[in-house]
Amino acid sequence: MRAFSLTTTLLTATGLSTVLLVAAPALAQVKTPDRPVTDPTSLVSPENSAATSVPVEDIGTTRSLGSAAWSADGKSIFVATNLTGRTNIWRTDTQGSWPIQITQSEESQTGLVTSRDGKWVYFEQDKGGNEYTDIYRVPTAGGAVVNLTNTPDRQERDMLVAPQGGMIALVTKLKSEGQSNLAVMNGDGTIRILTAEKDAQFGWLPVAWIEGGRALIANRDRVDGVVGEVWRVDIADGKATRLLAKPDTVFGASDATDDGATIAVTSNDGTGQMHAGIYNGNTKVWRWLKPTPWEQFSGSFTRDGKAMIARTAADTRTSLSRVELATMVETPLSLAPGVNGVVGAEPLSPDGHLLMVSHSGADSPSDLTLFDMTTGQSRPATQLAMASLSPASLPRSEEVVYKSFDGTLISAVVTMPYNLKRDGSNPAIVLPHGGPTGQAVDGFSRYAAAFASRGYITIQPNFRGSTGYGKAFQAANFKDLGGGDLKDVVAAKHFLVASGYVDAKRVGIFGGSYGGFMTLMAIGRAPDEFAAAVQWFGIINWRTMYRDQDEVLKAYQRSLIGTPDADPKVYDAASPLTYINAAKAPLLTIQGENDIRVPRGQAQEVNDILKAKGNIVETIFYPQEGHGFRKRENQLDSLQRTVAWFDKYLNKGPAGN
Repeated sequence: MRAFSLTTTLLTATGLSTVLLVAAPALAQVKTPDRPVTDPTSLVSPENSAATSVPVEDIGTTRSLGSAAWSADGKSIFVATNLTGRTNIWRTDTQGSWPIQITQSEESQTGLVTSRDGKWVYFEQDKGGNEYTDIYRVPTAGGAVVNLTNTPDRQERDMLVAPQGGMIALVTKLKSEGQSNLAVMNGDGTIRILTAEKDAQFGWLPVAWIEGGRALIANRDRVDGVVGEVWRVDIADGKATRLLAKPDTVFGASDATDDGATIAVTSNDGTGQMHAGIYNGNTKVWRWLKPTPWEQFSGSFTRDGKAMIARTAADTRTSLSRVELATMVETPLSLAPGVNGVVGAEPLSPDGHLLMVSHSGADSPSDLTLFDMTTGQSRPATQLAMASLSPASLPRSEEVVYKSFDGTLISAVVTMPYNLKRDGSNPAIVLPHGGPTGQAVDGFSRYAAAFASRGYITIQPNFRGSTGYGKAFQAANFKDLGGGDLKDVVAAKHFLVASGYVDAKRVGIFGGSYGGFMTLMAIGRAPDEFAAAVQWFGIINWRTMYRDQDEVLKAYQRSLIGTPDADPKVYDAASPLTYINAAKAPLLTIQGENDIRVPRGQAQEVNDILKAKGNIVETIFYPQEGHGFRKRENQLDSLQRTVAWFDKYLNKGPAGN
């Protein structure tokens, strides 16, 4: 990340017992979009005499929306969801019907696309969460599933079906390499690689077929998300022509007209914030959407070529709009507030009338919605939540903004339980997100819902390094992982305490992946701030991470903190291993055995160190699971264990009482 600044006393061989987070006055406030700071006393716990704890079992068994695709005639929708506890493929009529199961497997199936002739559904499937997906197909009417690629040492993903001829563009990556390449697959599964990427930090993505299937518009992106280029690639010989590129700048195409002349593009060029526009490759002329301080993304063109669907991420909520290409006038789509996004490689129905949209809010789990582009009305296509997870029973959330240690504005999502007294007696849990280049959004969180319906106030902070707040903010923790960003997380706790509701000695912390790393950093670098902790597949030791993880993740790690040999001090400062002996909080760790992103050895290191020290620690490993838990029994078990841990060590009072 940014310039390295060591602001913490490190453990030494003489055995310091406490590691203190100290202010870093040399650091300047990081510029983000202007927005008002929230008075913490404005938080209110609503009264609701009918409020009860939503059963953890119901939250844990609420189905997910993995992927969706239209049938060739637009009469059906294929959806990847875990109705049976495994993410398999189901078919439902566009007008509404009981879903019919198309595939059955213990493995997760996603990335759905359908053939132009209406015969096949193509999908991605890995083994036990190892992320090395093969391409499969199944008849749209149901039948035998065939593995078309069957390449254990190579990953295939991100399919895009050609307008004719049965060819499919996709991404392929060897297990031995970090880079990914663009390829095309024939109907029999034969793959021909088009590009020859040499840089392990870059990968390709197909965006749009052009010229009747003779060429592709494709993106070439660096793994850290700070460089992106747009290319034209010929199918016959793989000749690649760079169309848009600039050092340390993102250009990302999302669609193109058939002649390839007009391209929908997202870029941070000149603004430091993602914004959307239309680029004419013939005239080299740009036309941008109206300025906004927030992230804005281009999307698909409508079937008639007259408009584009754009997405705006205003702080923690996202909305969609229709942009007329002739005038660049934007018309918001009438959708419920929360998190809205298009679904599928081709979200518009074949006739262009219906748009597949995913929607979720704090009180409404994710569902697939069909938006009518003609009438402006929407209707549900799926109902994936358990009946008990209704807006009437789930806690509400709100966006808040607070100042961190250096004055930087930090946005967060707070979920308030019902019927709390403002007497400083209530427990709370801080939920740092994964990434670090991710973002907490104001959609449905099964964790916030489970905690808040049981009396825990939760806060999900967008600490420095998060996306959504501009290039400078996203880069503000480079080579300072667990430094300034951890202070932003600790400041989230202090914001809740200042509300008058929260007991400072009854605050826990929970996160997965980078959120798990942040949890481990918090209990080591700020051991008196959190009374209990749960971390899922978090990083304890960046050196062993670099040794053991998948090659593409090694490339990502290099972009964040360099290499162990070149940057040893950065690695020491950024590893929870350096501070973990100071940890006091009881810690639960949960990990998948097949995780290629954060290998199981990370969890084992945490367990062994804290157990030898005599801390309260428990570690659970799930077989045949990767980075995140896909099997319903493990999703439910992990949630139940996490809630029970906080109930035991947090809800009854400070740890040790």
